[in-house]
Amino acid sequence: MLNNIKKNLKPNQKIVAVSKLQPIDKIQKLYAEGQIDFGENYVQEALEKIEQLKDLNIKWHLVGPLQKNKIKYLKNNFEYIHSVNSLETAQIISNQAEKINYLQKIFIQVNISNESSKSGFTVEEFQKNWPMISQLKHIKVIGLMTMPPLQNEPEQNQPLFKALKDLADQYQLSELSMGTSHDYEIALKQGATWIRLGTVLFGERAK
Repeated sequence: MLNNIKKNLKPNQKIVAVSKLQPIDKIQKLYAEGQIDFGENYVQEALEKIEQLKDLNIKWHLVGPLQKNKIKYLKNNFEYIHSVNSLETAQIISNQAEKINYLQKIFIQVNISNESSKSGFTVEEFQKNWPMISQLKHIKVIGLMTMPPLQNEPEQNQPLFKALKDLADQYQLSELSMGTSHDYEIALKQGATWIRLGTVLFGERAK
């Protein structure tokens, strides 16, 4: 499945294999097939896997909600953080990165559909906070991330993905983290540069 999806990607489009709650052997199998970017949702689980798989040249992404009290544990373990959803979170990440002289690459999470149950900046909040975020010295904002409503049919997410692309273009941000196993084909057509795939690569999680 991995290679079938990769065949249809443009040179600037990549896959994050979302490995949360997946066993180590499945990660190793995908790595052997050429996948090097893996995404985790939970800091503690991620750090355990990073330690277990430290001999592999894996690039780790944190794709799940990030609690402020966990930021001090991130160190330089994650190439990218996809879920920065407040100015305060960005400030704490920058402060912690400064302590170890690290430049942390991040995506700003935008709640493009304005769902009350989802975290992330509204478009207005992002615009208001951008001047402060862009001045932080130890983070590098490379793009925007969004998670559309889970109940949507894939086609319903097309305008949401387009809106995120338009917003990123306004701020000269070249990376877009959008699209999951459910709707990644639509996301790719709208300019996604990172698609976050779990089920389609790993199969259903063990209950």
